[in-house]
Amino acid sequence: MAQARLHLIKLSVGSESVDTLAAWQAKRLAEHGRLWHATRMMPRRRDELLDPAAPGSIYWVIRGVIQARQRLVGIESGLDGEGRRMTLLLLDPELVRVEPQPMRPFQGWRYLPPEKAPADLRTDAEGLEEGPPPELLAELRSLGIL
Repeated sequence: MAQARLHLIKLSVGSESVDTLAAWQAKRLAEHGRLWHATRMMPRRRDELLDPAAPGSIYWVIRGVIQARQRLVGIESGLDGEGRRMTLLLLDPELVRVEPQPMRPFQGWRYLPPEKAPADLRTDAEGLEEGPPPELLAELRSLGIL
């Protein structure tokens, strides 16, 4: 698959880890049959995010560290229960862990160009390699040690 043209980055408020995000999403998927993140603003660069040849992902910042991503599979607009405009960012259920990268807090979502997106973590036959916590790995990378 070709490299995506554009991604989004978003804080995962309330998540303590990728596992807690995954558990919350598994519950939503079981209840509703699909996954989404609701936001007020429609991405103006929607076509780049959903390019069929190279779809983008949403990168999740958990506890100040980019730790995982999910492929964007669609974007829908509509109204919330109070009649306000909203956008649903539809997500692939697979959470892919990425090389931890520190990220300062911000509001809403931001565009993330592919060259600034962290690489996926390598996996072995038994799953993800064991190692230091993501926060420590991110700090070591920021210091130039890794």
